[in-house]
Amino acid sequence: MLLNLIVHQPQAMLQVISHTPYWVWGMLAGLVGLGASQLRDRSASLLRTQLMPLGMAAFSVAGLLSAFGGSASSGVQAVGLWLAAATATTALALWFQPTAPSGTLYSAPSRSFYIPGSAMPLALIVGIFLTKYFVGVELAMQPTLARDGTFALQISALYGVFNGLFAARALRMWRLAQQSVVYGASPVGA
Repeated sequence: MLLNLIVHQPQAMLQVISHTPYWVWGMLAGLVGLGASQLRDRSASLLRTQLMPLGMAAFSVAGLLSAFGGSASSGVQAVGLWLAAATATTALALWFQPTAPSGTLYSAPSRSFYIPGSAMPLALIVGIFLTKYFVGVELAMQPTLARDGTFALQISALYGVFNGLFAARALRMWRLAQQSVVYGASPVGA
């Protein structure tokens, strides 16, 4: 319905935006800031490289439960579908790109990474936010969608794809750190 509204009555989007609580825009600004920080080359600890994917997973699961968790079974189904999509996406992403991005280095003595800047985290963060926003607007306009299994499946899968890509990135970093410990060197990701 929201996409239909955007296409056929774009002026109505002003109503949607004006009824959005202010804290949502603050959250968006914070998330964009977090994603923008990933655009430049930086150093980060192994723990820090693992925290963002975990935070975004928690944000996604919270979005699913708030949208589709009206009953325990529908919430469990939505999270189960999310987990399946995230797992499949992680496996595919690691199959296509098994190593950390070129230029990524791990220093065992300082237990930190040198990570080249990338727009991918920003895109994933904004994608998760927009999904949560879209679902919130759709449910406000059509509350019955909270019980629509097809809608829940689509949203769960979308969250899963975003989180699977985050997880694959984190696993590549973890692998690079583990290789460094095993080989005692700081290999360059291919």
